Amino acid sequence: MISVRTPANEWTAIEEDRVKTSWLGRLTMRWWGRLLIAAIGWTGLALMFSLPNLMTGGFDKEFKMYCAQFWAWGMVTPLIIAFDRRLPFSGKQLGMRVLAHLAASPILTLIGFYIMKALRVSLGTDPPSSLFPNQVFSIMAVGWQLWFWLIYWIVAGAIQAYRYYERYMNTELRLERLEHSFSEARLNALRMQLDPHFLFNALNTISSHVERDPKLTRRMIEHLGDLLRMSLESKDRQEVPLTEEIAFLEHYLEIQKIRFGDALRVVMDVAPEVKYAAVPSMFIQPLVENAIRHGISRRAAGGTIVVRAKPLGERLEIRVQDDGVGLPLGWKLEQQEGLGLSITRQRIAGLHPNGTSRFAVRNRMEGGTEVEVSLPLRLVGDEKSERAYA
Repeated sequence: MISVRTPANEWTAIEEDRVKTSWLGRLTMRWWGRLLIAAIGWTGLALMFSLPNLMTGGFDKEFKMYCAQFWAWGMVTPLIIAFDRRLPFSGKQLGMRVLAHLAASPILTLIGFYIMKALRVSLGTDPPSSLFPNQVFSIMAVGWQLWFWLIYWIVAGAIQAYRYYERYMNTELRLERLEHSFSEARLNALRMQLDPHFLFNALNTISSHVERDPKLTRRMIEHLGDLLRMSLESKDRQEVPLTEEIAFLEHYLEIQKIRFGDALRVVMDVAPEVKYAAVPSMFIQPLVENAIRHGISRRAAGGTIVVRAKPLGERLEIRVQDDGVGLPLGWKLEQQEGLGLSITRQRIAGLHPNGTSRFAVRNRMEGGTEVEVSLPLRLVGDEKSERAYA
């Protein structure tokens, strides 16, 4: 059976899931459990108010009188809650709710007062004659009824405060869900832009070799098939283990090595302890592609691509370096980045917002270009499981 939670009841559902995990929560899920907790709570209040008479005498009578008073309110409070829930006004119509309670308060106050008198008679602190109408509506009883009326408004006010809190939390949760959905949609849109961009460039590379060397072209198509399969497998995941990202990159590099031959040299330097670190899917390949297209391919002698990944404290540092022609004078990342570089930078910022990630492109002192990506180090997959059971 599939359970569907809407934004309106999501907060209530989350609260129910939370309380069910504790023994107190399980107790409150049963009517007798709630009754027991309420009885203990109201009796505890009666005991607290009776304690000043413990040393002066008369404690027994005072305790019974306070028990009658608080037990009466324990019986009336559910009536107030039930009345408030059945009001045909929304949470924003506070004025109408106040008027409704103003009309109902004298009746429920009188009910509560009469229950208190009946409990006092049953506990032996008041004579049975105190239940007669002339006693219930006497001048002496007016003071008690005003006190009960005041408590009624304290209870009603607490109910409205809880309703406001519940509505506020529902609103906050709804906004959080909308923000999360928007973020997911934006990341998926960026990923959808990246897939055809990558495919077009790979097909363009292969097409240039179709007539010149059909055998090499078939090898390129095989690697492209592996790339498409891996891309489809990870299309529903924004993050993958670094080892998967490196495997995807290696297939791409095989295509480029067939194209460039010995003119393209690749060095992979990935620390073993970060091979299962969580990284954005398909984010290194655009960086390497950018280095090949704008750095290595423009040199007759070719060049070297170095991909490094290592831990640095609680962070994962990834660098893609080349010894190509370097960045042109006055080049700025925000103004002159290509589509692949732009999408990659935006995806990293979307997955790790609020300055938790770093993306930088700069010239190397030795010549060429370096792209540096810094992410929070978080392990996923097999390595995480191994550490959990170590």
